[in-house]
Amino acid sequence: MSERRELYRDTNGDAWFLGREPANGHAFIIHQPNAPSGGRLTHIELGDFLRSEPKGPEHQALLRLIGTLVNVPPYA
Repeated sequence: MSERRELYRDTNGDAWFLGREPANGHAFIIHQPNAPSGGRLTHIELGDFLRSEPKGPEHQALLRLIGTLVNVPPYA
């Protein structure tokens, strides 16, 4: 079973998660549509997700999370 962290949930109930397979560390995006849309999970490779258009708030949420991994001193 994969581990996951919620990135973004829109007002319609769609949710995007950053997932990781614990056995091999492989990371991916999980999209969970709202129930009226079927609610069927989709796994998306990170590169495919970042290249997809249009760029939405779920993309910005992933980029913000990635940015927290870099410890950069403030600009003088």
